[in-house]
Amino acid sequence: MRHLVTASTLAAACCLSLTACTGGSDDRSTPEPSPRPTLRLGQSADTAGVGGRGAARITPDTVVYADRTGFGAPEHGLFAVVTYQSRNRTTSRVTTTAGQGGLRWTTAGGRTVTDRNSKAATGVVPIGFSEGGPALPPEVGHQDVAVFDIAAAERGGTLIYVDGDGTAFRWRIPASDSGAAVPALKFALD
Repeated sequence: MRHLVTASTLAAACCLSLTACTGGSDDRSTPEPSPRPTLRLGQSADTAGVGGRGAARITPDTVVYADRTGFGAPEHGLFAVVTYQSRNRTTSRVTTTAGQGGLRWTTAGGRTVTDRNSKAATGVVPIGFSEGGPALPPEVGHQDVAVFDIAAAERGGTLIYVDGDGTAFRWRIPASDSGAAVPALKFALD
């Protein structure tokens, strides 16, 4: 019987100590948001426009790797060219963060670069895939490209889009040319 009282007393003391350490029973913490799942090519994300104004749907759909293009050679060994669709989901003009460093490439090793990260990458503008930039008129969509100048060993990685609210959306990018527009994009890059 003595062991039961001691065990009960010990359990009560631990609970009181735990309550005192956490600041009492009135302290309610806000749950952390669950991390967003990593998407695949062709999957869409509904994002906020610059400054949190408006809404745009972003859909990366094709990736092509090129060690040389008609626009020049990469400075770091390889271009990773990702096509994506932007669609305004509102009745007013919305601007995506694509032109403000919102698109990034993270390698498997953890290195991150922004879209157009070299002078060579800035010059890659494939005809038919660069339709209009980050500003979208009401209920309109267009296609554009993100170009990353990376090392050949950095094929495959994660495309990150940080929207106007600071929310990061991630897509797993295959290490080989993938997506429905591969032949057309390769032709436009030559």
